[in-house]
Amino acid sequence: MNEGSAIDLAWKFAGFSDHWRPRVAARLNGQDVRLVKVKGVFPWHSHAEADEMFLVWKGRFRVEFRDRIETLEPGQFIVVPRGVEHRTGADEEAEVLIFEPSDVINTGDAPASAFTAPQGQMI
Repeated sequence: MNEGSAIDLAWKFAGFSDHWRPRVAARLNGQDVRLVKVKGVFPWHSHAEADEMFLVWKGRFRVEFRDRIETLEPGQFIVVPRGVEHRTGADEEAEVLIFEPSDVINTGDAPASAFTAPQGQMI
């Protein structure tokens, strides 16, 4: 990661192929800009202490709440408020940027599983 240098998102996303394993592309003010490829459905969870922002770069991505589903297209984003239970998903592979505090574990309050990504993995 080159501080103060332009970041090419297409090149960064091309650097990995696994799903549900966010990579840190940048850090600022205690926050991570994480890149993730998604396909399938992620477990239900919440983050008691942190809001999350999801910005779709490529593909279709959905955020499911207990009372509704929000489907996002490239260029759209959503903020999931802290403490709100949700899960994410994509029928076909999608590429998404996640903005959240650096200490947030991707699976939140869900039990550790194959979806729990290593912390701080840089790209």
